[in-house]
Amino acid sequence: ALTSVLNSETSSLRELHLTVNTLNLSGNKLRDSGVKRLSALLENPECKVKDLWLDDCEVSDEGCAALASALRSNLSHLRELNLSENIVGDSGVKCLSAVLENPHCKLEILRLWDCGVSDEGCAALASALRSNPSHLRELNLTGNKVGDSGVKCLPVVLENPHCKLEILRLEYCGLSDEGCAALASALRSNPSHLRDLNLTENKLGDSGVKCLSAVLENPHCKLEILRLEYCGVSDVGCAALTSALRSNPSHLRELYLYRNKVGDSGVKCLSAVLENPHCKLEILGLCDCGVLDEGCAALASALRSNPSHLRDLNLSGNKVGDSGVKCLSAVLENPHCKLEIL
Repeated sequence: ALTSVLNSETSSLRELHLTVNTLNLSGNKLRDSGVKRLSALLENPECKVKDLWLDDCEVSDEGCAALASALRSNLSHLRELNLSENIVGDSGVKCLSAVLENPHCKLEILRLWDCGVSDEGCAALASALRSNPSHLRELNLTGNKVGDSGVKCLPVVLENPHCKLEILRLEYCGLSDEGCAALASALRSNPSHLRDLNLTENKLGDSGVKCLSAVLENPHCKLEILRLEYCGVSDVGCAALTSALRSNPSHLRELYLYRNKVGDSGVKCLSAVLENPHCKLEILGLCDCGVLDEGCAALASALRSNPSHLRDLNLSGNKVGDSGVKCLSAVLENPHCKLEIL
């Protein structure tokens, strides 16, 4: 019903309840015309919408401009904006950036997954967040080809002590170890806020992971979730991660290394972390990592030493034989074992 109101040429928007907190229009064909009508609602000072979901609504930079204009008129309420899977592009992101840089903007979550943003749009976002760094908690740029040049714009935001970013998602963004090094350098300067970092499907390699490891070993680093799926990591990168987590084992809760050539030697390194009683890792993703029985035995040995934290161990897609399964089964028999998913 709401979608038809927004797409109606004669709608006055008076049918919409101005005190609604969450407006989820995901997957509706609003297009720019619908978003322009919605913008008339949003610029009303009586509008109290805090969470606005417009993902996959066929919105372009034109709709984005209308939205940005409305939000400039009524800045203080919106906390979450999801424009994922729209053709926003750099020009649309530049419009949004003009909103973000306003000190009265209190936006905490911005999701722009697969929006056709390049390094140019990333630079505009970074400039805005440099002006107003203290509110945004989550930034999702997954699926945008921002590349190393775009990511190199972000450190000026991340290293700002006023930056409160807790969740940064850069999955499939065309990064290499060069971009990873720039991120890591910024996080070394300001390591205490970021909780969740997703760098899945970027060509980081072992050299990129070594840069991240220098962040993880910092006792002020509070990272809880690290996703490095399909990042070209080998046992060498695993060894660097292990060294860092031995130095600072008490914060990381989830580590995802799916589709990396970790192998048994890499898993043996990780096992040295798992057996540490201060290790609080709850989820370890090793799907399709070239793990065999020998690696399973190392994992089992570690979990016998420290059985009380790991809840989820994913070894699917590995050639684990009967002996590996037996090792892990013996761990499950331990009454202190908290493993729920294997």
